Amino acid sequence: MTTRPDMYRFHNGEKSPLPFAASEYEARLTEVRERMDALGVTAAVFTSMHNIAYYSGFLYCSFGRPYGLVVTDTDCVTISAGIDAGQPWRRSFADNITYTDWQRDNFWRTIASVTGEGTSIGYESDHLTLMQRDKLEDFLKPSVMVDLFETTMRQRMHKSAAEIALIRQGAHVADVGGYAIRDAVKVGMREIDIAMAGRDAMELEIARRFPDAEYRDTWVWFQSGINTDGAHNPVTARELQHGDILSLNTFPMISAYYTALERTMFVQDVDPASLKIWEANVAAHEYGMSLLTPGASCADVTHKINDFLQERDLLQYRTFGYGHSFGVLSHFYGREAGLELREDIDTVLEPGMVISMEPMLTIGEGNPGAGGYREHDILVITEDGNENITGYPYGPEFNVVG
Repeated sequence: MTTRPDMYRFHNGEKSPLPFAASEYEARLTEVRERMDALGVTAAVFTSMHNIAYYSGFLYCSFGRPYGLVVTDTDCVTISAGIDAGQPWRRSFADNITYTDWQRDNFWRTIASVTGEGTSIGYESDHLTLMQRDKLEDFLKPSVMVDLFETTMRQRMHKSAAEIALIRQGAHVADVGGYAIRDAVKVGMREIDIAMAGRDAMELEIARRFPDAEYRDTWVWFQSGINTDGAHNPVTARELQHGDILSLNTFPMISAYYTALERTMFVQDVDPASLKIWEANVAAHEYGMSLLTPGASCADVTHKINDFLQERDLLQYRTFGYGHSFGVLSHFYGREAGLELREDIDTVLEPGMVISMEPMLTIGEGNPGAGGYREHDILVITEDGNENITGYPYGPEFNVVG
């Protein structure tokens, strides 16, 4: 009878071009090993999409299966399921071991083949489920477990020059989607039709700019009327009407790097009550961008924008924080929660951070100016201020369309 292994290496074909040069991944691994050493960690077991992609270049598709990346002082190995064959090795800076599903928990047996038993293990508390944490303890028998969630997030918050270059390209692609949407807005068009126009334009632009990449997960939320009240409301088949408030949201994904463009728009005409709210939110947006400078804390920026809106009797319409970090993150996987413009975040802005400014005001249905108003630009913190890498214009002069 054929012996069926718990794991094997299937290094099929040649390595594919990755989003970054080998030196970029080497620098990331050097830094995380220094962070591990400072915490007394012998082996890091990463299980999240964001950290695996950040340190190896491989972005997995889970579909209910566990995936991992083990980093030690000498090894960097992705652990993938057999269904993916050689793709995780080809699309990774790291070594790769495939685990089989002939018996349950071969994933953890494979992890243990790299980490050994009884060592100090680093893990991600924000991702590892209770079930998988129990299995980690059962199979690896760690002498101690150390949470690496925060230290790896702090590393990812500071972007390299190569990351900023990729994020800048992503912002340009988001603009392309925005212009395609603007051209598609017409009375009677459905949200879904307009969203597809923006998504298709971005997919084609990404393929033009990055011919060696993988293409997935680029999307658009295009909302109209009452559907603009939430920032993450899904697209519907609602047909656009004269005077509708619109929310344009383009989200290109390039090799796990997420960028965004978000704009308030109106169909053909904007009534005086809506115009007043819109212009006030634009003013908050411009004021907020001026505050994003080195040395400013996220909390301080938030409080200043709160005061700005309170003076105009609009603070009660604010619905969430004013901005967040960009990089290896999206609605599919992680976020860098330590770099968000909220009252409870004390992180101080530093050169090399990338953050959005995106104030939103929501006026309830039945009131003058009803709808959700949001502008969103991406800014790179520089030595003496910031660089706005979003190009699509905001405000009434450009965005009353159709």
